[in-house]
Amino acid sequence: MADAAPADRRVPPIAPARVTAETGEFPHPRPEGRLSCTGTVADGVCSEAMHPLPRPFRVTLTALLLTSALTACAPVATLNALSPRSTYVLTEGVAYGSLPRQQLDVYKPVLPAPNGGWPVAVFFYGGNWNEGARADYRFVGEALASRGVLTLVADYRLYPEVKYPTFLEDSAQAVAYALNQARSLGGNARRVFIVGHSAGSYNAAMLALDPRWLRAAGTSPEALAGWVGLAGPYDFYPIENPAVQPVFSHPDYPPKSQPGEFVTPHAPRTFLGTARKDSLVNPQRNTVALGEKLKAAGVPVQVKVYKHLGHLTMAATMAAPLRWLAPVLDDVANFIETGRPARRQLSGAETPGVPVAVGATPAPPASPT
Repeated sequence: MADAAPADRRVPPIAPARVTAETGEFPHPRPEGRLSCTGTVADGVCSEAMHPLPRPFRVTLTALLLTSALTACAPVATLNALSPRSTYVLTEGVAYGSLPRQQLDVYKPVLPAPNGGWPVAVFFYGGNWNEGARADYRFVGEALASRGVLTLVADYRLYPEVKYPTFLEDSAQAVAYALNQARSLGGNARRVFIVGHSAGSYNAAMLALDPRWLRAAGTSPEALAGWVGLAGPYDFYPIENPAVQPVFSHPDYPPKSQPGEFVTPHAPRTFLGTARKDSLVNPQRNTVALGEKLKAAGVPVQVKVYKHLGHLTMAATMAAPLRWLAPVLDDVANFIETGRPARRQLSGAETPGVPVAVGATPAPPASPT
């Protein structure tokens, strides 16, 4: 039985500071492009969000990260160990398919559900499509559940077991499960969001922007209320990372496999967040450029560039011990809370409450032309 919900001690979001013609200094290897933006992409520009950094916190964080770096798996284990357990009820190992990696964990908020049910988030983690496990991201499930978001943290198959596009097919099945089961879990089937970090943001972007994948799973991007990408790679050919090259059959890259190729006015509402000094995924080429494409197409989009963060801490700052570092959780939760319901409701075989055919493999998407 879950503990009683603690008193709400949330720190209100700090207003983002504006950046004017600011150029980030990137450590080697330096990403291409310069980061020059002001305001929010909704206004034709982008914003930088930050919290002040008192010296004691800087020292504490540095000590934590240096200590964690010395022990395998310590960083996420530390974040999970220090995250509250009284904000959610956890159901582990829920199957959305028949294979071992086709499972997800469900974090039900202890906060009362609003009329119509909690908003729902399906979270996909990163790891170069080579590694990762849903249990490592309990701190994300806790973070979103603490803000009243029913959260599903999903595994998907990884390289070398599979290559592109199989992990997108798995991700689409997980989202279809969320759409179909939202009501039975206490969620709102018209307020389902996809959230991703790093490689998981690529999965989220492809499902939200390229209709092939969700259609193959029996639904469509129009059933989504929105999607969130944190430190995501959206335009990354040619691939330099040796761990990622075989995932996308380097140098013979599959056609129609970059999210920016699928931007249309019908894309779901979008939140894109990135670290100003991300040395792994170029923020200008990926996050800022995709935000500009979406805005040009008339898609409601928010882009935020966070100071004091790196590629990994874009996700880590959602954990309770690190939320002082930047308002990533505040911004994502606000995006979800204020979002309108999906443009269309499920019908027929997609009726909420009717389980996805567990173990069924969706028909392969049509070959791109």
